[in-house]
Amino acid sequence: MFQDKEMVNDYLVGLNASLTGYANIIAQTNNAELRQTLIQLRNQDESRQRTLYSYALQKGHYKPAALASEEVILQLRNQLMSDIQN
Repeated sequence: MFQDKEMVNDYLVGLNASLTGYANIIAQTNNAELRQTLIQLRNQDESRQRTLYSYALQKGHYKPAALASEEVILQLRNQLMSDIQN
């Protein structure tokens, strides 16, 4: 029988795969109504993923990576903004 940690991790893996799939499908969808429906479904999965992530963190089932320094965050932000503008 699955333990709580295994069920949470399994569900998180599934949600993460779902989010990746939605991103790929949304980018290639031409029908506006279908695209909007897919965006709504993706948003619901993102909400579920965040709720489950918070639960896993609270229960000690997940240990996040160390926080990035302000310098690293600023450097990444600047790089992403530069990429967007080019």
